[in-house]
Amino acid sequence: MRKYELAVVLNPALDEEALKAEFAGITEMIERFGGTIEKVDDWGKRRLAYEIKKVNEGFYSFITFSAQSSTPIEVEKRMRIRENVLRYLVVCQEA
Repeated sequence: MRKYELAVVLNPALDEEALKAEFAGITEMIERFGGTIEKVDDWGKRRLAYEIKKVNEGFYSFITFSAQSSTPIEVEKRMRIRENVLRYLVVCQEA
């Protein structure tokens, strides 16, 4: 199993409940495809470097997880269609 990090920027218009539900859905999705969540680093609302979909801010979160090499592919497929995700990136961490 390898270590991966998922960086996610969510829509700033989400209220507290919707934000928690979105993060819960993302972590559940990782676990469903065989990943094990190791750490969740929530940065809160931050200003974006450039405007995305006419939005200047977003909720940043970084999720570190261990998984097989097929898991990030499945996670990226699902992240692409999530409505409240402005940007995402899955990277493999070096051992």
